[in-house]
Amino acid sequence: MAKDTRIIIQLACGECKRRNYSTTKNKKTSTEKLVLKKYCRHCRKHTPHKEVK
Repeated sequence: MAKDTRIIIQLACGECKRRNYSTTKNKKTSTEKLVLKKYCRHCRKHTPHKEVK
């Protein structure tokens, strides 16, 4: 039952829009879209990555 609260999400680069990372998040505690600053190997720099489905 505990696994039902966590969902797998994809993170897409804010500049080139490519989906580089996948992670999980708790959909009950964090309802807004996740934004993390991560490295994009296509842009070759750190960019904000936003949650997409």
